[in-house]
Amino acid sequence: MAEALTPYLPQLLWLVPLLPLMAAGVIALLPDGRGNIASKVALGALFVSCLIAIGALICTLAPSAAPVVATAHTWFTYGEEAIKFGVLLDPMSAAMAAMVTIVAFCIFVYSTGYMETEQRFGRFFGFLSLFCGAMLMLVLANSLLLLFMAWELVGLASYLLIGFYFKKPAAAAAAQKAFITTRVGDMAFLIGMIWLYRESGTLLFYDNGAGLLETDALTTLAGATTCGGMAVSAGAALLLLVGAMGKSGQVPLHTWLPDAMEGPTPVSALIHAATMVAAGVFLVARTYPIFDASIDPSGMADGLGTALTAAAWIGGITALYAALVAMAQTDIKRILAYSTVSQLGFMMIALGTGGVAAAMLHLICHAFFKALLFLSAGSVIHGCNDEQDIRKMGGLRKTMPKTFLVYAIGMMALAGFPFFFSGFWSKEAVLHSAQVWQGGIGPFLLAVAAALLTAFYMTRQALMVFFGEPRKPGVGHSHESPKVMLVPLYILAAGAVLLSLIGTPMWQWFEKWMHGESAEFDGGAMFHGHALGLLGISLAIVTVGVGASWMIYRKLPDDSNAPDPMEAKLGGVWGFLVAAMGFDALYEKAIIKPLALFACVVDSIERNILVPLMAALEGGFKMFGRLTGATDDKGINKGFDEVCSGMKHSASSASDAQVGKPQGYLRAIGLGMSVLLILYFWLSA
Repeated sequence: MAEALTPYLPQLLWLVPLLPLMAAGVIALLPDGRGNIASKVALGALFVSCLIAIGALICTLAPSAAPVVATAHTWFTYGEEAIKFGVLLDPMSAAMAAMVTIVAFCIFVYSTGYMETEQRFGRFFGFLSLFCGAMLMLVLANSLLLLFMAWELVGLASYLLIGFYFKKPAAAAAAQKAFITTRVGDMAFLIGMIWLYRESGTLLFYDNGAGLLETDALTTLAGATTCGGMAVSAGAALLLLVGAMGKSGQVPLHTWLPDAMEGPTPVSALIHAATMVAAGVFLVARTYPIFDASIDPSGMADGLGTALTAAAWIGGITALYAALVAMAQTDIKRILAYSTVSQLGFMMIALGTGGVAAAMLHLICHAFFKALLFLSAGSVIHGCNDEQDIRKMGGLRKTMPKTFLVYAIGMMALAGFPFFFSGFWSKEAVLHSAQVWQGGIGPFLLAVAAALLTAFYMTRQALMVFFGEPRKPGVGHSHESPKVMLVPLYILAAGAVLLSLIGTPMWQWFEKWMHGESAEFDGGAMFHGHALGLLGISLAIVTVGVGASWMIYRKLPDDSNAPDPMEAKLGGVWGFLVAAMGFDALYEKAIIKPLALFACVVDSIERNILVPLMAALEGGFKMFGRLTGATDDKGINKGFDEVCSGMKHSASSASDAQVGKPQGYLRAIGLGMSVLLILYFWLSA
């Protein structure tokens, strides 16, 4: 199959993002009442994209024959410069495209059941298709410019999806918050992109040796310096990192991401799992050669080491921060949202410490089990009549056993249960990358603490939702979700388990494949060097986290309004965590209120000074106009009219003499000649 498909890959790859984008265009033309047709168009387009993406993935599986397709087409030219774009297929983009299409297709199918009662059902699928098409274009782009265009289109689609319930104030505010906050990072991304183009003369990633990520351009970027002696590659890398921080919800640009769960649950699964939040991590992974360009062979880094170190520490702080906040939340979706922020921090740790393959493995595994968890949470909300407060749930494993089973798989994958869940091995790879990093042990310790808290808060959520007895009337009468919502959960659960086969130390297939190498099975790899010690740490993390949560939450009070058992233990710290450590309040006081005050001052100046001044100027100009009008009418125009009348009268008199009779003209000429002759002879005498 791979051999037959390879010659057509350059053309087929364009169809992967274009089909969902065309579906979005078709759906936009359909009336709102044609929701069923819209869903079928969206599902059909994405299904074909999924088949092509899987076929492209298969073409990259054999390291000896793995094709790297990099097309370059001229978009437009100005002067002698040509702006080019194209698509790129390598193991990284192939894995991302396959993951996005598979996970998104499961979410699409799930949405047909979850959103079937919505009046804007068809419009919802149009937004989903637009989102997926933009994300697929982003991961397949062979140009930083095309990637940025898709990046912005993803931001627009996320705004539409998060604010889908636009009549709900919280959803509208969350959409605006997401759009504005991510623009901060996007501006840094744009500046970095312009800088890279100025220095390298290209934005193509690969172009027969002349691409941005190829040796010549990287050497140029690393050799050029900017203020303070920092390499251009280092400064540009820092700007790209800020862009990634905004999209992937890293501290301090993280506040939009937990609020994004105000959108429909399928949107939460799509944004928090496979697509938008992964874009920032993917950007750093794709442009990693720029981050890595200035590190010398001795391992001592110059300015560029700052970008990698910043990524590692920002990821570590984000992972621990979000894990701490998640343990104090009560909304089932908000807990998972903060969990996403934390896991994105893990991915950034891996990137900062040089583990690109570890970051990508965790990204892909996380996409499956986090989508599974969000959709399972949606199943719980659907079965509990839109209840989202975990304090009011309990005992749902009896009434929703199928949802409990798939949720348990996702929860154990996220918490890092050994050995049969992908999250255990992908998190192990991240910890390994942080442990061997020469920049210090700090990010590793932060990751260990965050992993322990992850096991704690996920066990807390599972105990409060599925165990014990219902703590709110009506929850005990919850019902299982329909099959159309459960089948996608089974597929995602299978992925969360089966992906554990490709990232174990005994068979590091994924890491080798990412680097174009062959993997060999090594049964004793887990007992080599410090691998055994790290495995022991991972087991201890899960044991302590799950055990502590079990001890605290195994017996919950029947009153849903009773304080959380941890509240008494942590005191005032608990409220600090409930408030997400006050970031929103801080931004409200430090940024939003000053800007609002500035806007009020500008408005006051406009109303009280500029508007009256403009009115006075308007009156002055009107009076000047009246004066000049009077002068014109009674002076200039009147005089001109009199001159014209005189000229007209003279012309009329002259006209009267012109009777048009030749005889008269001849008599006048003869008379005139006679007078002249008489005068001549008289004067001559």
